[in-house]
Amino acid sequence: MARLPALFGASMIAGLAYLQYQAAQAGNYAMDIFRRASDTASASASSIFQGGRGIAEQISLGWDKTKDETQLPEWLQKILRLDEESHSHGQGGPGGEPPNQSRAGAAVAGAAATTGAAFGYEQSPEEDDRSHEQIARDDQMMMLTKKMIEIRSILQGVGQSEALTLPSIVVIGSQSSGKSSVLEAIVGHEFLPKGSNMVTRRPIELTLVNSPDAKAEYGEFPALGLGKITDFSQIQKTLTDLNLAVPVEKCVTDDPIQLWIYSPNVPDLSLIDLPGYIQVVGEDQPAELKQKILDLCDRYIQPPNVILAISAADVDLANSTALRASRRVDPRGERTIGVITKMDLVDPRRGAEILADKRYPLRLGYVGVVCKIPQSASGLFARSRGNLTNIITKNENAYFSSHPLEYGPESDLAVGTSTLRKKLMHVLEQRMASSLAGTRDAIIQELEEATYEFKVQYNERPLSAESYLAENLDSFKHSFKEFSEAFGRPQVREMLKETLEQRVMDLLAKRYWNQPIADLTSVPYEAYALADLPKADPNSLYWQRKLDASTSELTKLGIGRLATTVVANELQSQIDRLIASSTFSSHPYAHSAIREAAANILNERFYSTSDQVENCIKPYKFEIEVEDNEWIKGRESVAKVMKKELRACEGAQKQLEGGVGKRKLNDVTTFVDRVRRGEIVLEGDGASGAGGFSSALLQQGREAVFLRDRAETLKMRLLAVRSRQCASPTNKYYCPEVFLDVVADKLTSTAVLFLNVELLSEFYYNFPRELDVRLGRHLSEAEVERFAREDPKVRKHLDVIRRKEMLEMVLQKIESLRQLEGRAKASVAAERTASAAKQRSKGWSIF
Repeated sequence: MARLPALFGASMIAGLAYLQYQAAQAGNYAMDIFRRASDTASASASSIFQGGRGIAEQISLGWDKTKDETQLPEWLQKILRLDEESHSHGQGGPGGEPPNQSRAGAAVAGAAATTGAAFGYEQSPEEDDRSHEQIARDDQMMMLTKKMIEIRSILQGVGQSEALTLPSIVVIGSQSSGKSSVLEAIVGHEFLPKGSNMVTRRPIELTLVNSPDAKAEYGEFPALGLGKITDFSQIQKTLTDLNLAVPVEKCVTDDPIQLWIYSPNVPDLSLIDLPGYIQVVGEDQPAELKQKILDLCDRYIQPPNVILAISAADVDLANSTALRASRRVDPRGERTIGVITKMDLVDPRRGAEILADKRYPLRLGYVGVVCKIPQSASGLFARSRGNLTNIITKNENAYFSSHPLEYGPESDLAVGTSTLRKKLMHVLEQRMASSLAGTRDAIIQELEEATYEFKVQYNERPLSAESYLAENLDSFKHSFKEFSEAFGRPQVREMLKETLEQRVMDLLAKRYWNQPIADLTSVPYEAYALADLPKADPNSLYWQRKLDASTSELTKLGIGRLATTVVANELQSQIDRLIASSTFSSHPYAHSAIREAAANILNERFYSTSDQVENCIKPYKFEIEVEDNEWIKGRESVAKVMKKELRACEGAQKQLEGGVGKRKLNDVTTFVDRVRRGEIVLEGDGASGAGGFSSALLQQGREAVFLRDRAETLKMRLLAVRSRQCASPTNKYYCPEVFLDVVADKLTSTAVLFLNVELLSEFYYNFPRELDVRLGRHLSEAEVERFAREDPKVRKHLDVIRRKEMLEMVLQKIESLRQLEGRAKASVAAERTASAAKQRSKGWSIF
């Protein structure tokens, strides 16, 4: 009785709301037209229209909420039922929007809302008809599913064992059945490949991650390393390119494309999109394509995966390729969800019969969807690139609510994309949860095997890619330090002096030793002028100019560039030898990085060092003074060099004799000598042979004559160098070998000073630091991992450790997940108990 005054007051308020609604009905009509043109209506309507719209929406929301939650008197329920029936008879056709509520319906809705408030029931500020218990369960389910998908992604990296695989939702269906539209409606964006020909040629492993804190929606291709892609048209282009990369003659492949999409608007799901079934093979397609697609789909729809069988409403279920395929592997329909697309293309009664089909029953049931974008909204969506799910959901709500008898709550049929999303979340969570126990046992077994292998084969020695790289880098640095301590100024001097001594030998041969040996038609042999040098006039300008020209050529040949090149090449060669003797020899990337580090430092110091050396030896280009001790040292040095040269000539002579034969070689050299002396005159140039000897044998004969003459010259000059005439620097024109050696020694001593400071010390200082940059801070984690895995033994060691660690991590996550699931069940039970108690208290308060 205490509630009766409130009931009468509510009726009065409803009457006033009805009068206000009548006054604003013109505004409502204008707002309906505007709402059909754009879902994002601005404030361009007049304040009167907006006020009328707000009142109507509040009345409608209050009516919907009160109708679901409030137990109204019987007389009021009859009035409302009559209004609903009259309202249902005035609905539009498929795909159209429901007409405005009648004036009586609006008034009664306002009365119902106010009556509900009078009886103590509060309206939810959100358009959510879920109970507190269901909201808590759904939130907990999303958290559980997210963690299970995380566990699934980790298990994919552990191995290929089927026991370590958590289920995914596999989407199958024939071409043009609306398979892509369903996936895009779930994601909220157009991102799948489109085309007239068969575009989907590879499985697409799609992982949706609900990220409520994300500032933007984006996708990632983990295997490609393209980073975050916020433009879904770019994702679509990438998927198209990856699919079309499969050759036409092959058409389909089982190599999957992994795509992760992060968005606050998607549920946590793991989906696999497969190529659509075909009925007829095209002319440009292989004859076995149909069977290839069947085999590929059959491979993915095996347990424990959930099957999402897509069928069009305008095709008889008896002819559904997806349902036939699912019945082969799931005859009882325990893992199959039927999705009926294009529901607006059939009569509502026929659509309801399809969803309630009993001939092809599925434990998980059927869901009817209309996943097309209305023409009025397609342009708006293309301009704003907004979320596709909202547009499709509004269109579906408009269509299904226009047929309440067939698709209303009393029909107990599942319709709409939002219903499908929730169903997929529930089914995937349940399937994953049911698989956790068996997966946990398999993980324990795999972990025991990995632990045993780690203990037996590797003695439980820890190893990581970073530690392996650091250990090898430290070892290489240690080897480099030993080399730097052993290769200093004395070694550089010896190496440079040896190079310049060889240049001195070349100059002597060019200006003093070489005889005019041309071809077999040359002029007769003349006396060698060098034999007259010991008896020549001391004031002879010929020999003085010859020595001055030789000295000038030696000092002006570019000592700075020559010396720097020799030392830089030696350093680079030493680095190559260090690499070859280290573990870096089996690592191409590190090998290249170390060589580039050395080359960069040497190139940076090359020009400045060569310029410094060249400037310092400039005085020797004009005048060279020789001390007695320098002359004595040079005399001993050049004698050693000439002996070495003599041994080289004798060794080459013996090698020729061994190849041709001593007797035959003597015969051909005798023939060459006679030709040179003019005793034999040849017709032609002897290119095709002469004197019974082939052209190749004549060439070897000329080489033998050259080596013999050179050896005789060296012996003669050795005697001259050792004679008393060459004991003093005043006789330098009689002893060019000694003087040029002294000049080479002076050049070497001067160049070494600056080579040591400008090149060697800088290289020893900067090279280890350059290694740290290129093989330390410069490398990413992926590059360090790739480096370590280049060694087969290390790769196997790392695989065992990684497998063991990942199995331990997954096992820990599963244990925590089981605890979380237990707490979730307890929380839901407590919520259910509290809700029941609240309902009982409300019931008693009414009485």
